Amino acid sequence: MNTKELYSYTGNKDQLYGVRRITLEEGAGKGITIYDVTTAGGLQFDITADNGLDIGRLRYKGTNISYLSKNGYTSPDRFDPFENDFLHTFPGGMLYTCGLRSVGPANRDGDEWHPLHGRYHSIPAVNQYAFIEDDKIVIGGEIYETALFGHILRIKRKITVPVWSSEIYLEDVLENLTPQTMEYMLLYHWNFGYPMLSEQAKLTLPEKRKTTPRTDYAKKGLGKECEFSSPIDGEQEQVYFHEMNDARVLLKNSALKIGAEFSWSVDTLPILGEWKSMASGDYVLGIEPSNCYVMGRNAERANGTIKTIGAFEKRTMTNKLVFKNI
Repeated sequence: MNTKELYSYTGNKDQLYGVRRITLEEGAGKGITIYDVTTAGGLQFDITADNGLDIGRLRYKGTNISYLSKNGYTSPDRFDPFENDFLHTFPGGMLYTCGLRSVGPANRDGDEWHPLHGRYHSIPAVNQYAFIEDDKIVIGGEIYETALFGHILRIKRKITVPVWSSEIYLEDVLENLTPQTMEYMLLYHWNFGYPMLSEQAKLTLPEKRKTTPRTDYAKKGLGKECEFSSPIDGEQEQVYFHEMNDARVLLKNSALKIGAEFSWSVDTLPILGEWKSMASGDYVLGIEPSNCYVMGRNAERANGTIKTIGAFEKRTMTNKLVFKNI
């Protein structure tokens, strides 16, 4: 639709698409800034600017796609880095970024303490921007993870959303702004919840892949990692690590006739984690492109799999999520 057609059918483009900057006024997320994004292709979702520009609730044509935990949105002021306090503040959301120094369990690495899944999500973005240009909504900013006498790791995040479609393109440029090589860990925790996730949902992964279960209980589910049951009281989570050259997966729900196609930069994110929790009240599927095996910083180094970035070097990571009718 060109400009003449748009303003012939509407008096305001916000009738079809737009981005609004709003602030929550109550609850655990009180005070956080949200970019509320709507497209003419049926997407509506939140970008939480004070949580590393991650993505909260997401709906496609009125149907909820994302998972929200019992905690809901939480302000970074509530972040507590000790032991497993993560469980009291983890909001879920469509995207929860983990890193940049450690991913996985809380751990002590020498003199440095690393909370569960790192500090990224607790860092507000700076130099934020949001605009609409060339039929695209663009939101972005910078996230700095730093320490006195230590590191400066910067993520420049840009989220691009075509106004007439139902896709999200995320680009992160990680830069090491210190004069020495730094180890880093990074995982993109994309979370699908009910009703997109149900017993009618099925995950399609490339046939040529190496799949490694994280636990003995996950091992029992091998061969059924792409299938989902109804909620089960007290069910344990199952986590798998997939390695494959074709970085493209599809989650579809036959009852809803909705498909979510997901792709990412396999050169910088060579491992796909899968978090499958069929537990009642914690019913979620996590699709997690990563550069690590989610073991925590010291264990990842001992395993020989921790990645490094040289002084003033950059790494680019991309994720793309496309919704369609099937």
